[in-house]
Amino acid sequence: MSETRPITKAYGGYALGLLTVINVVNYIERNAIFALFEPIKRDLGLSDAHLGWLASAYVLVFSIAAFPVGVMSDLSSRTTVTAWGVSLWSAFTSLGGLARNFFQLLVSRAMVGFGGAAGNAASTALVADYFPGMRRAAAMSVFTAGLALGGVLGLLIAGQLEAQYGWRVAFMALGLPGFGLAFLISRLRDPIKATPLPSIRDQVRHLGLETRAIVFACIPLLTSLGIGAAAAFVLDQYFGADSAVDSAVFAICAGAGLALNIRSWVRRAAMGGVGDRVSLGMHSALAELVNGFETVLRTPTLVYVFIGGAFISFGMNGLVGWAPAFMTRELGLTVAEATVLLGKAGLTMGIAGTLAGGFLADWIQKRYSWGRVFVSAVGFLIGAPLTLWLLTIRDLTLFSWVFSAAFFFTTWYNGPLTSVIFDVVPQRISTTVVGAYLLFIHLAGDAIAFPLVGMLSDRFGIATAVLLLPLVALLGGIVVLGSVRTVGRDMDRASS
Repeated sequence: MSETRPITKAYGGYALGLLTVINVVNYIERNAIFALFEPIKRDLGLSDAHLGWLASAYVLVFSIAAFPVGVMSDLSSRTTVTAWGVSLWSAFTSLGGLARNFFQLLVSRAMVGFGGAAGNAASTALVADYFPGMRRAAAMSVFTAGLALGGVLGLLIAGQLEAQYGWRVAFMALGLPGFGLAFLISRLRDPIKATPLPSIRDQVRHLGLETRAIVFACIPLLTSLGIGAAAAFVLDQYFGADSAVDSAVFAICAGAGLALNIRSWVRRAAMGGVGDRVSLGMHSALAELVNGFETVLRTPTLVYVFIGGAFISFGMNGLVGWAPAFMTRELGLTVAEATVLLGKAGLTMGIAGTLAGGFLADWIQKRYSWGRVFVSAVGFLIGAPLTLWLLTIRDLTLFSWVFSAAFFFTTWYNGPLTSVIFDVVPQRISTTVVGAYLLFIHLAGDAIAFPLVGMLSDRFGIATAVLLLPLVALLGGIVVLGSVRTVGRDMDRASS
């Protein structure tokens, strides 16, 4: 079998373009539901707490699946995992338009989250490996511009489709583009696995082997999540949607399951042999899981980034999720008008802020090892207070100007902060650690923010509930700033 051609700059540019488009589509399909909150609430007879759980369903599954899927990507094919994830989230986005009740839509959004986890961690690692060294934050900022672009486009496109055809058609249409992208990514060459591309059938067969290994390794967590979901459903029916009992019980079950799973991984790794249940895949998966956790705990910079990232995820993703509902209720706009207002400023300033943050971080990084964490933190030290002011404004003209400024600064972190993870960990387990990062920041961040703000909104009104979000994001920026003291040492250790 012949060797593949070397990775050229042109091919790297193509790969970055394709992965960025996939990231855009990912966030379009993730954020579309936020523009559809009001019609979904009306048609299905839901409360704000229900809407919060619809948003959180994606985040919970995304975060929990991200770590084991990251392990799977490091053990097998990152391009196959990404293609599989894109196909899955596309299919269930379209199926969401057929939902007839809260439970069906909840399952649909959960499966979109599972597909997003498979695509995000692997594609992020691919970008980092295509563009090593001083070009990494800039390339990562181009890639993560898809977060801002796709996030805003999701609101804009879904809002316009809903106005013309209804929310069901909006979901069905948004799921279609991903299937073509899934085929293209399945044929992309991996920059650190320079062997000829296997057939798609062989890739899927190998992926199935590793999937069974990962599922078996996560049985305590999956069992606890199932018990927690069932208990939360029963408690929701008994106490009503406004009660916090269901979310508290689910959180307890999820936390207990994760703790049991970590204990199980450590014990099995310490025992050495784990049998021949799934060939050598099981042993490799356990070793990677434990190695990923150990890497995080013994790297101070990662501790700062993980904790700060959770606060940032809580604040920023919570704001994105509740912005259309806030604007329709407090500014008197229709869903279509709110998404157009967000789209005009968000598209320009989100992309500009993401790219500016990446290039500024790389420029400072050439002189100081703390350039990327510093730029990430400063963006929130400026942008979070602007966002807090924004949420008190009721004049549309002033609102638009302050929104533009706040969005510009709060998107600085998108490329640099992710790049820091690749700077301070060995390349071989980079996808595993990114998966651990996604698991932690979303499980401890926006998975809590969406239902919490929904419950606070039901009780105190949305204008009061959303004020919590920029305050938490500001705290995240302060925590990330603490890694200025540690990042240089951790980079030296990783490179050695």
